[in-house]
Amino acid sequence: MPYTRLVLHAVWSVKERKPLMSKFNKDALCCHIREYATGKNIHLLNINGWLDHLHALISLSTDQNVATVMNLIKGESSYWANRNLFWAEHFGWQDDYFAVSVSRSHEERVYRYIENQEKHHRRKTYLDEYYEFIDRFKFENNLSKS
Repeated sequence: MPYTRLVLHAVWSVKERKPLMSKFNKDALCCHIREYATGKNIHLLNINGWLDHLHALISLSTDQNVATVMNLIKGESSYWANRNLFWAEHFGWQDDYFAVSVSRSHEERVYRYIENQEKHHRRKTYLDEYYEFIDRFKFENNLSKS
């Protein structure tokens, strides 16, 4: 039996990065994603976000990969959201997402960061956070800063 510990921090946004999620819808979506993840054997350690994006801390099993897990979570949750929640317009997720590995020594810090998204975004916009992720993790920037 293989033993692995692969934890990732994933971030994805509402289509066109629109701030469509009310606190109620965001909380309902997070609750639903937790339930869905459990049913799909996705080890979701934490999930939270703000009006235009979500963060998740996920522990991957040996038979899982990032793309499949993200497609399952994003695809099913947008389908569920459009059938069960009220939106000002059709709800969907942006195609792209961030996913970075998290070392064991940083898991608790990332967990708390995800837990405190509301407080965090009183000081920083998602766009600021987006550019910070790009710079910190050396991602290629496909969104101009203008």
